[in-house]
Amino acid sequence: WETCWFKVELSIPPAWAGREVHFVWESDGEGMVWRDAQPVQGLTKEGEKTSYILTSSLKESEPHSLTLYVELACNGLFGAGKGSMIAPPDPGRRFTLSKAELVIFNRDVYELLVDLEILLDMAKLIGEENQRSFQALYTANQMVNMCDVTDPSTFPAARDLAAAIFSQRNGESQHTIHAVGHCHIDSAWLWPYEETIRKCARSWVTVVHLMERNPEFTFACSQLRLVSVLCQAQQFEWVRSWYPGLYTKIRDFVAKGQFIPVGGTWVEMDGNLPSGESMVRQFLQGQRFFQEQFGQICSEFWLPDTFGYSAQLPQLMRGCGIRRFLTQKLSWNLVNTFPHHTFFWEGIDGSRVLTHFPPGDSYGMQGRVEEMLKTVKNNKDKGHVNHSAFLFGFGDGGGGPTQQMLDRIKRMSDTDGLPRVQFSTPDQLFSVLEKESSQLCTWVGELFLELHNGTYTTQAQIKKGNRECERILHDVEVLSTLALVRDSTFQYPATQLQRLWRLLLLNQFHDVLPGSCIQLVVEDALQYYTEIRSAGTRLQEEAVKSLCRELLQPKAGSSDSTLVLNTLPWERTEVISRTGPAGTETLALVTVPSMGYAPVREPLLPPQPVAVRKQEDGSITMENGVIAVCLDTMGRLTSLQLVGSQRESVPGGCYANQFALFDDVPLYWDAWDVMDYHLETRKPVTMLLKPLEVTLAGGLRGSARFSLQIGESSTLTQEIILDATCPYLRFLTQVEWKEAHKFLKVEFPVQVRSTNATYEIQFGHLQRPTHWNTSWDWARFEVWAHKWLDLSEHGFGVALLNDCKYGASAHGNILSLSL
Repeated sequence: WETCWFKVELSIPPAWAGREVHFVWESDGEGMVWRDAQPVQGLTKEGEKTSYILTSSLKESEPHSLTLYVELACNGLFGAGKGSMIAPPDPGRRFTLSKAELVIFNRDVYELLVDLEILLDMAKLIGEENQRSFQALYTANQMVNMCDVTDPSTFPAARDLAAAIFSQRNGESQHTIHAVGHCHIDSAWLWPYEETIRKCARSWVTVVHLMERNPEFTFACSQLRLVSVLCQAQQFEWVRSWYPGLYTKIRDFVAKGQFIPVGGTWVEMDGNLPSGESMVRQFLQGQRFFQEQFGQICSEFWLPDTFGYSAQLPQLMRGCGIRRFLTQKLSWNLVNTFPHHTFFWEGIDGSRVLTHFPPGDSYGMQGRVEEMLKTVKNNKDKGHVNHSAFLFGFGDGGGGPTQQMLDRIKRMSDTDGLPRVQFSTPDQLFSVLEKESSQLCTWVGELFLELHNGTYTTQAQIKKGNRECERILHDVEVLSTLALVRDSTFQYPATQLQRLWRLLLLNQFHDVLPGSCIQLVVEDALQYYTEIRSAGTRLQEEAVKSLCRELLQPKAGSSDSTLVLNTLPWERTEVISRTGPAGTETLALVTVPSMGYAPVREPLLPPQPVAVRKQEDGSITMENGVIAVCLDTMGRLTSLQLVGSQRESVPGGCYANQFALFDDVPLYWDAWDVMDYHLETRKPVTMLLKPLEVTLAGGLRGSARFSLQIGESSTLTQEIILDATCPYLRFLTQVEWKEAHKFLKVEFPVQVRSTNATYEIQFGHLQRPTHWNTSWDWARFEVWAHKWLDLSEHGFGVALLNDCKYGASAHGNILSLSL
């Protein structure tokens, strides 16, 4: 990630008067040209950005001598990995500058080559059954015969032949493709957050330069115009802070309707794992930023590259002023082909949004004939709609569209034999689709990506940090709001909370929270979580001091008490741990009202204390009057009963809380994927290091602890806890993980029969089948959930809860949590 700066002094020969002059720079590291202390051109070999246009026609009045600076980064388009596009950074990798030249660019030859490329592609791809392919072939042949490479005066006549083909128009029924310039940039992935700031600048200054050189594309919406779509408010904020001159130009193009902010969220977040409140904040922060900076909010949610889409998203979109949605990621499905490209997507409350998947199955097209034909052929909603999106441009720092892409599309705008193509905007596309939407189908529920199931579990510390920080920020806001209601002089920490929320939202980017990023990004993310925890704890303390000022003041003659706060919306009776006068930890049973607090002086007495008994065979039983459990020496549940129900939850001969280790060698993407065949490699964990022993003998709390060896060199220690009056059993689990290409799960077979299990999602729940009847069912062999999954039949059920996990499954009668 080092950076080199090159000072480039240029002197253009006077003999080049009237010629188009380029500064050519080729390197395998990303670069940017600076002129007069401002960025003017991004340089990325993989994005076909290897030159800076100094003049389109050298005039005597123009400077012939000038100084440029090139900022060259020691990383390529896909980071600094070795030997593969998807690889961790290689500290020993070297980057090379291979070309730095001042050249004359022959525009006439370039235009001729683009003509020939389009004609030859038409000849090869339209098909022998269509006479247009032969017309294109013979026209290209005539052009070659007509051209004399030593005599440029022969070029115009050859170009006239191509123009005659391109000007033959389509019929009115021809499919219309809406070409939208696109520049998707991952906010972190194979590069850290800081490098993304430079990627944004390189790409966006290139797009601005392209718009400045193509004024003919700025007419009214019925005319051709170059439009570039950008999302992620966070990236705009980065450019605003680090490149204010560039940002001013971007705002000007936004005002002209050429630079179009889409998406409506702070970052392109993961579509599954953020909580409901986090998703609301993504839209809130994104829409607020776009409103404040550009005077408009987004009407389209643009999320082309995340790993599935929660069934709650349509309701959240509609609540945030968005009624349209675009992605293409489900084209990556490994098992089933999604049946639509344009449809209504209905969420769990019945909210619907008009949804479009570009039929070309990409957001990085290059404007080629083959891509246009695929867009039409692949469209699964022919007859229902006659318009579709075509997103073109290099992403991830590649600089978006190129001049050559624009010139290809211009030639295909209305050419017989090809679909009609027009430069368009997301609003124009969706407006037409809305008019054609009367016959569209509706998809109900989640848009589940049948790939990348491992991202629900990869990088456990990131998952834990996300869940903890979501809870901390919730509690800060509850307590601060109560403090403000009680005391109008309390300073609500709005500015601090916005900063902390934006850090958390940034870490929910779709390659960070899923864990599909390099270690450098993981380290940054964990540091942000530490910052949120620290600042959040301080803000909590300040709110509590204001809210409970009188209760926190010691009074003469009063006995010591503990102030207990409850930030959840129901009354809770639980066992807490508090520090006694001698500094020792003591337990107390307390009741605290909903969204409130209570001083605890005299702890409650439980209706029935917890009884813990060790049996002769080494097993341990625990009972609290609500549930009764039996654990074997390896910590596995052999019995779990709801007292009084006469119903056993663990099937005979089975063990719940059974740890199992699986091989994890996916076909494609190591950090992303776990394949269904991993289930064939199941090995129960049975290597006991320390057998189950009682650690708390009962009363308000009973507990027992054991340790296991996992695989070759990993260990697991678990404490199983039962509190007085509590209807659930707690498992505090610590894993020292040193395995590679292994997958650890914990399983709970239960004596419940149901064809569906229920999983918590954002602000609701979702049912998924427990069988694999169809390919759609077994493609969900590993799914995601938030804080719980439940398997119930009429009148009875068992739920598995967690505080930091997302990967889960329920197959048959076995509930499984991925650790």
